[in-house]
Amino acid sequence: MHASPVALSAARDRRRPLRYLVRVPLLLLHILIAPLLAVVVALLPAHSARDAGHEPLAHRLVRWWSARLLRIFGMRVRCAGEPLADPVLFVANHVSWLDIELLHTQRAACFVAKAEIAGWPLVGWLAARAGTLFHRRGSTHSLGTVMAVMVARLRQGRAVAVFPEGGIDHVSSAYRVRTFHARIFQAALDAPVPVQPVALAYRRDGALWEGATFLPGESFLGNFMRLLGESGLQAEVTFLAPVVASGDGRRRLAEAARDAIATHLEQHP
Repeated sequence: MHASPVALSAARDRRRPLRYLVRVPLLLLHILIAPLLAVVVALLPAHSARDAGHEPLAHRLVRWWSARLLRIFGMRVRCAGEPLADPVLFVANHVSWLDIELLHTQRAACFVAKAEIAGWPLVGWLAARAGTLFHRRGSTHSLGTVMAVMVARLRQGRAVAVFPEGGIDHVSSAYRVRTFHARIFQAALDAPVPVQPVALAYRRDGALWEGATFLPGESFLGNFMRLLGESGLQAEVTFLAPVVASGDGRRRLAEAARDAIATHLEQHP
């Protein structure tokens, strides 16, 4: 089996050991801060206070930690568009496990993620502390429970974020936006709250970079270490125009959100 261009590029990168020498100590220090930060966030009010013109301190701490983590990985975050005020359902394409942290640099939303993430080193623990809802794919009972909690948090005035594709595409392009599962959009109709599509991308020299996702046969730890040693990248989050419910209900919402993200990525390769 031939190695992918991304893997070959990583193998030929002579500066990678030097990046590890600098970034690993910074990452370890950042990890040591995480438990203290989690305790502080848990003690502070989680509800939005944007109606008073102020972002809750707990949300600012989450955004700071996430932004710093991406910076340690050598990524500069670029944001475009304007996120809606809470409560809102953010729906995004799924490229990398870093997507949660990328969106968290802009908004401290409650995420819905696959149950496997809960077992990932560091990431799973952080996700759980941040209020992530873990869904076991293929389980109707699990989805029903998650949907109920989503509606409750939206009605409490929180922002919730989901990846309606259901997972990361390990086969074709990381930026081929697959079908959005419509049922998850029912939470926005039940709450009721607006739905805002969010396009996520990782770029090198301005072009979409396929290496942010998992390579064939690559484990989470392997992907983690490979990304930690990469040269400078740009992590991009674009808030698109909200989609409006129509007579077709959740299916039309899902199709409109998916089309908006796919169109944006096609127009900005």
